[in-house]
Amino acid sequence: MGKKKLLLIYLALLPIISYAKIVLPNILNDNMVLQQQTSVKLWGKANPNKKVKVLPSWNEIEYSTIADADGKWMVTVSTPKAGGPYEIRFTDGEELTLKNVLIGEVWFCSGQSNMEMPVRGFEFEFVEGANDMIATANESTPIRMFSSDFNEKGWFRQYSKVPLDNCKGEWFTNTSKNVAPMSAVSYCFARYLQRALNVPVGIVVSSWGGSTVEAWMSEETVRPFGVDLSHLNDDKEVAKPVQQKPCVLFNAKVAPLTNFMIKGMIWYQGESNRHNIEQYARMLPVMVDDYRKRWSLERLPFYYVEIAPHAYGDANGTSAAYFREMQQQLMQVIPNSGMVSTMDIGSRDFIHPPKKEEVGKRLAYWALAKEYGVDNLGYKTPVYKSMEVKEGKVYIAFDNAQGKVHPINRPLSSFEIAGKDRKFYPAEAIVDLATKQLQVWNKEVSEPVAVRYAFHNYAEASLFDYYGLPVAPFRTDKW
Repeated sequence: MGKKKLLLIYLALLPIISYAKIVLPNILNDNMVLQQQTSVKLWGKANPNKKVKVLPSWNEIEYSTIADADGKWMVTVSTPKAGGPYEIRFTDGEELTLKNVLIGEVWFCSGQSNMEMPVRGFEFEFVEGANDMIATANESTPIRMFSSDFNEKGWFRQYSKVPLDNCKGEWFTNTSKNVAPMSAVSYCFARYLQRALNVPVGIVVSSWGGSTVEAWMSEETVRPFGVDLSHLNDDKEVAKPVQQKPCVLFNAKVAPLTNFMIKGMIWYQGESNRHNIEQYARMLPVMVDDYRKRWSLERLPFYYVEIAPHAYGDANGTSAAYFREMQQQLMQVIPNSGMVSTMDIGSRDFIHPPKKEEVGKRLAYWALAKEYGVDNLGYKTPVYKSMEVKEGKVYIAFDNAQGKVHPINRPLSSFEIAGKDRKFYPAEAIVDLATKQLQVWNKEVSEPVAVRYAFHNYAEASLFDYYGLPVAPFRTDKW
């Protein structure tokens, strides 16, 4: 038999040879964290109609199934309490072993550039405390990180017109080298969870700077909104900015991951949708509901971040203020959700605030209080409750403020007041120590009817609760 014919036979057999060994998706790999004390799915490809056995080292149970005609298979495995490291053996005649697997708490982290921003920062934009995070990263601290943006070979982007079965990415251990390019918000969130719970924590990071919410939605959920989906069905390359086209990020960076069991989700996105508030207010709850169904977690915790104070082209404008108001309202619309305020850590000139550690901490406070039962923890953003007018002054009450609001190291500012003419003027404000109520007034407005606080694109927070959390911006009017 000639060499050329042998080569042709080899090439014809190559697809079969490549499946002679079990193939796993990238999310199932060495160094991963599996969610503790639940049922997790393990899946992949093998030879068609072949028996696949799965043997985790944490118990004596052998799980098995038969690969279908396409070679696809899946088993459901019970996980123990947090611990490890463990191994998982897979065999269909040939063996594959995953090593250094931990059992603990797993969170999905998504959004746009403020979620994507790495610990080492962007060019010309730094992350406060980055050196400390990088210097103190230690492989013995059981934090593991999966990124859909880079692996050992480097940085990449991925998107798709159709839902994919696999997502590029890799699990990383907690070393200085691996922490530096990792999402700062996600990493800080994981650090605080791990410290508080003393269990392994895994984060699955899937983000893209400048992305819109519709890019993270499935075709089924976004179609009723009447958005243009022609790019999903034509033969052309997806036009830039790719990350703002509906469905393409969901298809590549979410759909392949929904078999991987998680505890909850954190979300930092919105800047790219701030000019279409009403649509975003309808889209985000639909997206969350869809994710909950796909993960089969009816009450999947969803904690998100308020867009930060920033000029957004006009520091005195109000488009971002109205967007933040909508974000607050979504806490009442999306069950088992919570919002972190960033009113005290924004930047007029930079859209990526450097205080990512504070954002990660505040997200962790929500998770620790709501999901892990940590008592006496301040986590809820104080929000406007009601107002009362007496003798030319407006008295404001708040929810989630533990009975107290106060300034920190500076006089109260960023208040405005209006009378029946609906014109807003700068206002003075104090906190009455006897009643614990906020008083707002302007001597030129004798009959006030409305108050606004920090209600501009960029404003500096001056009002905080007992735990030092900033009061969310508000307006008492509906004009």
